[in-house]
Amino acid sequence: MTHGYTHHGEYKVVGGKLVVVDLLVQDGTIAAASLNGDFFLEPDEALFDLNQALVGLPATVEHSAVRDAVTTGLREGAVMFGFDADAVARTVRRALGHATTWADHSWEVLGPDTMPIIENVALDEVLARQVAAGTRGPTLRLWDWEDSAVVIGSFQSVRNEVDAQAAAEHGIKVVRRISGGGAMFMEAGNCITYSLYLPSSLVDGMSFADSYPFLDAWVMEALATVGVKAHYKPLNDIATEVGKIGGAAQKRLAGGVVLHHVTMSYDIDADKMLQVLRIGREKISDKGITSAAKRVDPLKTQAKLSRAEIMSTMADTFARRYSATPGRLDAPTRQAARDLAESKFSTDQWTARVP
Repeated sequence: MTHGYTHHGEYKVVGGKLVVVDLLVQDGTIAAASLNGDFFLEPDEALFDLNQALVGLPATVEHSAVRDAVTTGLREGAVMFGFDADAVARTVRRALGHATTWADHSWEVLGPDTMPIIENVALDEVLARQVAAGTRGPTLRLWDWEDSAVVIGSFQSVRNEVDAQAAAEHGIKVVRRISGGGAMFMEAGNCITYSLYLPSSLVDGMSFADSYPFLDAWVMEALATVGVKAHYKPLNDIATEVGKIGGAAQKRLAGGVVLHHVTMSYDIDADKMLQVLRIGREKISDKGITSAAKRVDPLKTQAKLSRAEIMSTMADTFARRYSATPGRLDAPTRQAARDLAESKFSTDQWTARVP
């Protein structure tokens, strides 16, 4: 590498600019740094501040320490456009080998395989733990199912989220997942759901808010391909100009693995959903919406394609973008999901842990 630099890192800010850094590491310490990219920075001399802020930091430096050093070292009145101190920290951590990029991993795409919703939920935990154990590489899985359920977030109250009588009348079960977030109303063919299982190094130093659009940038590309212009609405809603089409949830597990999943409406029966879900006035009023039914606008009306076609486009986009290869669920993994569904996810102890 030129100028004796020993480490190189790059990071493209979501919705922003490319940040590049070249580092010289000597005796476990950053001895020289050259930050560059297509960002904007005023005044010009502030680039010197950024480079000097990195010199002297240990090669084991944490994300927060880099961010704080950059913030403290920047001269008064300096302005960063298209990037920030977190972006610099992320780039430095990548250069030092502590944070990874999509290209650093071999990705696999699974599904869609049809199985009961409770097994889909259990499989999320099984596959995430396989990635944590190193027995499986980072994976995208597309769900499919033929039954009906309300899948509630890890911290939601059953009685506050679900009308038990209406759910029973419609034959809809309640399943609690391991990630936070809101309730998912799932019937056969009514929505598109996928899960990502990834090492936490890919979202090193990222807040939940930053990681959602970062992990779903490929989805926005796939939706644009089918004529749907989508964007993120903080914290975890995916929307278009017409309305909300879905939401994301995430769980960061021990062992350095992240479970990230998204459910998008394809053809939801809004009337039935509102009978089964208790969507409180507070949740509606804080969005300035008078009708809960209008909060969700299905992909079917926007893309005018079959659910299978949209899912195929999503898988193709992910595979092309990240050089992912097709995979398959092996019998032991499927059995592990069935066993976990029975021993944990179908029990009152788990489902009603927040009554």
